[in-house]
Amino acid sequence: MGGEPRSGTDPMLSIPCPWCGARDEVEFSYGGEAHVQRPEKPEALSDAEWADFLFMRQNTKGRFLERWVHSQGCRRWFNLARDTADNRIIASYRMGEKPPEDA
Repeated sequence: MGGEPRSGTDPMLSIPCPWCGARDEVEFSYGGEAHVQRPEKPEALSDAEWADFLFMRQNTKGRFLERWVHSQGCRRWFNLARDTADNRIIASYRMGEKPPEDA
């Protein structure tokens, strides 16, 4: 599936794009935490609540769901389940899909 550092001295990840397959991480851009729900009525939020929505995210050690875009390839967004402790990629899945059970 990818997600393992390549051999040698290059620590680059091989990220599995759901459309293009595994590619070097330099082809991708990180998009932050996945599955963050935008407030229904953002105009009703206080400045503190809006700041909380914009900037406060989980800082999980271990399994974490992230958004990525294949910016140097198909330009599509997708989600990635990654273990932040060892950088291992567990699964990739398309936007709108639920994360795999084992991810």
